[in-house]
Amino acid sequence: MDTVPPPVASARSFLSILDLSHTDLLRLLDLAAQMKADRPLRREAATASVLAGLHVAMLFEKPSLRTRSTFEIAVKELGAETLHVPSEFAAGTREPLPDIARNLERWVDALVIRTYAQDKVALMAAAAPKLHVINALSDEEHPCQALADMMTLQEHWGSLLGRRIAFVGDGNNVATSLAHATALLGIGFHIASPRGYELPSQVVETARRVAADGAGLRLFTDPCEAIQGVDAIYTDVWTSMGQERETERRRQNFAPYQVNRQMMAAAAPDALFMHCLPAHRGEEVTSDVLDSPASVVFDQAENRLHTQKALLLMLLS
Repeated sequence: MDTVPPPVASARSFLSILDLSHTDLLRLLDLAAQMKADRPLRREAATASVLAGLHVAMLFEKPSLRTRSTFEIAVKELGAETLHVPSEFAAGTREPLPDIARNLERWVDALVIRTYAQDKVALMAAAAPKLHVINALSDEEHPCQALADMMTLQEHWGSLLGRRIAFVGDGNNVATSLAHATALLGIGFHIASPRGYELPSQVVETARRVAADGAGLRLFTDPCEAIQGVDAIYTDVWTSMGQERETERRRQNFAPYQVNRQMMAAAAPDALFMHCLPAHRGEEVTSDVLDSPASVVFDQAENRLHTQKALLLMLLS
């Protein structure tokens, strides 16, 4: 099947949504949609061997189902090969992270890293100028998830301009990347968090600075106010990896932020429910919402594959 040449990303690596321009992001979503449509062609797809001969290293310090599975499949469906680097190397104790990156750039073309500190991702990218580094999640940002989120919304809404999303919960890495992506694409973004768990002020300032097409970011402490009439409600777990000691305190603080049937009823009549998964049923979301027709959580999970294929193609082709 004929296809247009894939666009090239303006950035060498993908550490943050903000490494993509507004145009890059729109092109990536278009390319992902094309690759999703072509996937039933299997080995007959135009991109089935486009990255043949290339190698992508995978360094996962944190456990993963969706991110690891979809990146492995994406690499193979583009004709490249994966190299699994043992997770203990991400600690940087056996060998300094810059040295690991300098070794890897002699052998592979890209590094997909899932770790705790964003500084680790940035350090490895800076140390190896020929290596394409992809942030597969850090404590500060989760840009690959935001790509899939935007693709899912575009599939359901068509045009994204003028739409509004409310994120209810912790101002965490998922919320940060959502703030960046919605700003670039002209989507209004509301975030409701308990005091002490707000989106970092630097994230708010940056999102407002790069906002396109009238996108606005508003902060709330009252979730009921934040979700009035919005087109989608998004939530995430109350306790992320590495925060387990805070579990009970967080359950108490976030209890009023549970997304349930009553909360969904206050949004727009056809509002979508979103979650990056895994979900803790009965905590941040009730099962009747998670399993409802409004829920697009498994569309988001599926689209991780297609947006990551498009990202790899734009960075490496």
